[in-house]
Amino acid sequence: MMIEVLKSKLHCVTVTEANLNYMGSITIDEDLMDAANMIAGEKVQIVDNNNGERFETYIIKGERGSGCICLNGAAARKVQVGDVVIIMSYALMDFEEAKTFKPTVLFPDTATNRLL
Repeated sequence: MMIEVLKSKLHCVTVTEANLNYMGSITIDEDLMDAANMIAGEKVQIVDNNNGERFETYIIKGERGSGCICLNGAAARKVQVGDVVIIMSYALMDFEEAKTFKPTVLFPDTATNRLL
């Protein structure tokens, strides 16, 4: 049996931009992507701590070291710059493997979106 489990989590990062005129997705600083074990094109769930919105999109690489967390396209309507969000990705794995799997969970500085 395969189950879906948390693979990676960026806990409480701050939205730096919301670009309605882009084709969609979330732009994430490449340093954060690497540290969180996330890749471009990966599906993610976004949870906005300020307004309760929950939605899914996919990742595009942001400038390394920029602290960028930018919601693009329709997703830009679900957040405001300055909102604190949680970004999560999931993986399918065998039930037995999932019992011992440890997700990557990061707690960046919410003021800069950089790793502490």
